[in-house]
Amino acid sequence: MTPIIKTPKGQIFLNKNGKAELKWNVRKFTGKSYGAWQAKYSNAQVFVDSEVLRRCEPYTPLLTGTLIKTGILGTDVGSGLVMWIAPYAKRQYYSPRKPGSQTGPLRGPFWFERMKAVDGKDIIKGARKLAGGK
Repeated sequence: MTPIIKTPKGQIFLNKNGKAELKWNVRKFTGKSYGAWQAKYSNAQVFVDSEVLRRCEPYTPLLTGTLIKTGILGTDVGSGLVMWIAPYAKRQYYSPRKPGSQTGPLRGPFWFERMKAVDGKDIIKGARKLAGGK
């Protein structure tokens, strides 16, 4: 049996590929045009994905710039999934070394987590504004 989590806002279930999928309850958002609502949230997601890539750049290890470029190449902006697809990205991300190098004092492992600690609230604030929130 496939596990399903249901709430008044929608449900989460496993699709055929075994990946979690979220399905919104459109009736929950009455009083708003679903298309306009969807467009606002899509724009906010594009903003979040773009900002994550942009703001992670100063934190990402740099030797030739390939790792940074694979983040751009591996991300479908607006999908909600930002990925650095270089074969060595995982090793670089979880490396036990400390941040800082000749190419910049912020560059090093856990670049997303470190960027999020500094800029995360600003990204959320911008996305909230685009989505029509307060």
